[in-house]
Amino acid sequence: MTSSVYRERPAGPESGLACTWTQSPPPGAGPYVQRVVPDGCMDVIWPQRTGELLVAGPDTAPHLARMVPGEYVVAVRFRPGTAPPVLGLPADAVRDVRVPLRLLWGSAADALAETLAAAADPETTLQQRVLEYLRSAPPPDPAVPAMIAALGASCSVRETADRLGLSERQLRRRSLSACGYGPKTLQRILRFQLALTLARRNEPYAAVAQLAGYSDQPHLAHEVRELAGVSLTELVDG
Repeated sequence: MTSSVYRERPAGPESGLACTWTQSPPPGAGPYVQRVVPDGCMDVIWPQRTGELLVAGPDTAPHLARMVPGEYVVAVRFRPGTAPPVLGLPADAVRDVRVPLRLLWGSAADALAETLAAAADPETTLQQRVLEYLRSAPPPDPAVPAMIAALGASCSVRETADRLGLSERQLRRRSLSACGYGPKTLQRILRFQLALTLARRNEPYAAVAQLAGYSDQPHLAHEVRELAGVSLTELVDG
């Protein structure tokens, strides 16, 4: 397997975007597989080779993207809960799948793809265009930030619903629509992402388990295997 050159450019937290990102193989690289792990986000992706814009829905398991020599990819990543109003469908409708943006936006997706193909800086162009769509789209569910904060702080589903003044059924429905997962799965993925961030800062795994809210280190190891398909060490090193 050949490692790719992956780069993120953070977006402002008020924008609704988490980042823009690019990915390309190093010179002389052959085909390789890129492991994508669940993060609660949705992406709009433009592979330069095919020129077709894609929507990557929220994942519940690792997605293995097969890359070919010369593949250059530009994308924007939405913060959890912000993509559905822009894309025009609930997040759970595209959970665990990649679909052509054309199916959602029609000719507007084709026009954007043509603009990116002609752009000197496709990364900046894609970000600017998506931000325009964000500004003109209906606002995202206002309960989502508080829901994510509560679940990320290890509140139970009942506690989270009470904080938001919702029933558990209402919370589940809004969580599915905004983020693609029920609240329990969303909490699991938020915890996994926190553990991955801590591990990449070289925290000892025992500390990672404690700080991220796992019952113990074996629980951490099991959850990482379930969500990423590899061990935490393999994931961090990769």
